[in-house]
Amino acid sequence: MSSIKEIQDEIVAEFEILGDDKESTIFYIMELGNSLESFPEGEKKEDNIIKGCQSKVWLIADEVDGKVHYQADSNTDITKGLISLLIRVLNDRSPEEILDAELNFIEKIGMGSIIGSQRSNGLASMIKQMKLYAFAFQTKQNA
Repeated sequence: MSSIKEIQDEIVAEFEILGDDKESTIFYIMELGNSLESFPEGEKKEDNIIKGCQSKVWLIADEVDGKVHYQADSNTDITKGLISLLIRVLNDRSPEEILDAELNFIEKIGMGSIIGSQRSNGLASMIKQMKLYAFAFQTKQNA
């Protein structure tokens, strides 16, 4: 399995190919959302909605063999693409790896200027929620 840094470098390289073409970049982000594993319909409930997102984003996490496995969905394609990038970087990692991860790819690809400030706030909320799940699993493992 590639390291968190290696996956972030891959993402940066993919976005560099698109250059400054904002329209292509947004389309690419929306396409990435199609790579998410299907989200259990029964989990699309209020408890699983990430607070602080403009769109509805559902996120659940399970601990499998000491690693955190995320599943997510959204009611908008662009947000689905954004959460899919985060899952690509953080999925199936130990809680420690997730909590220690510095997600520098977001800044390196200039995500803020691509998606605007409201979605950037939502992206920060997604990261926060993913790290909160990791913290909860870490606490449980150390109990």
